[in-house]
Amino acid sequence: MERWAGINHQNLNLLIGLAIGLNLLALSTSRLPMLIRSMSAQGVILGVMPILMEPHADWRVLLVALATIGGKGLFIPGMLRRAMRAVRIDRELEPLIGFVPSLLLGAGGTIAAFALTPLLPLLAEHADSLLVPGALATVITGLILLIGRTEAVAQVCGYIILDNGIYLFGLLLIRAMPLMVEAGVLLDLTVGVFILGIIVDRIQRTFDSLDTRILTTLHE
Repeated sequence: MERWAGINHQNLNLLIGLAIGLNLLALSTSRLPMLIRSMSAQGVILGVMPILMEPHADWRVLLVALATIGGKGLFIPGMLRRAMRAVRIDRELEPLIGFVPSLLLGAGGTIAAFALTPLLPLLAEHADSLLVPGALATVITGLILLIGRTEAVAQVCGYIILDNGIYLFGLLLIRAMPLMVEAGVLLDLTVGVFILGIIVDRIQRTFDSLDTRILTTLHE
């Protein structure tokens, strides 16, 4: 049993490492399809994590996993691809923060997250886990995308990645409150995506573009 738990712990850290790598890929790419794929792959990875954390998972943990994979890995990326095809835009051409500076900021934030984690009062079972630094790094990545990108699709991806970081934090409580964790995250995510969907639709209808900088031309 202990050996199995150790293997699961190693696999969990491996998946978190992959999620962090996808953060850096999302920051470095100018292609929106690649950004969406990175976000989608990260959603699937996060969906598998509850099962690894709870080898004898009950239906609630499985529900968390399926909801995450279905929502973040399939449904939301599909919506974003549809919006991208509707306006025939597949690249971020003029970001507010360039791709190389974004990557450097993300890498610096990731290093800072790993440096900060040992200073936090974590439980012994989480002390050698990458959950907390991975969560911090993912939140930072989402914020950089939200602030540094101008295309609405890229900003929605940033919001989802930011939410993925919050989800990773929530996994610390998966044993105590699995349904509460996922219900809170999915509710927040659903509301945010609907609001962003309305904004994207309005921008597209008015300007035939998804560049959010066009909003600065609006006036009463």
